[in-house]
Amino acid sequence: MVETGFFGADGARLKVSADDFSLRINGKKVPLPSQPFGRMAGSLKDPEWEPPVEKKSKSSMSGGGGGGQGQNDPPPTPPKMPFPERRAMEQRVQKALLPEGDRALPVAGLIFFQYGGKTKGMKSLELLYDGPAGKATLKLQP
Repeated sequence: MVETGFFGADGARLKVSADDFSLRINGKKVPLPSQPFGRMAGSLKDPEWEPPVEKKSKSSMSGGGGGGQGQNDPPPTPPKMPFPERRAMEQRVQKALLPEGDRALPVAGLIFFQYGGKTKGMKSLELLYDGPAGKATLKLQP
């Protein structure tokens, strides 16, 4: 996710579209295109939400030394955010999206990109814009 903004003279307008943006990671030739919010909503995580603390059952504290879980047992499924909290988070994000269409300046908002790698592997980021306002490349901090 990247937050971007456009500024201009009083009364200036611009046709804004998230499709005009792409993100180059680690100098790759082919940058990542922006993604619609609906496609990315499932991968959002609310930094303010904390999963409930799992209580350990007394039966797993037996003296067998097995740690309470067999070696072939699958890992426990991570807790899911309750629906009301998830819906509220998604609504906050939707309000923060880059508004599209013919807009009065200044205008700002979020743009999403889908990256399957680990964020620790990001060495360089460039936000590329190619739209009605021209072309621009902005170097970002990973």
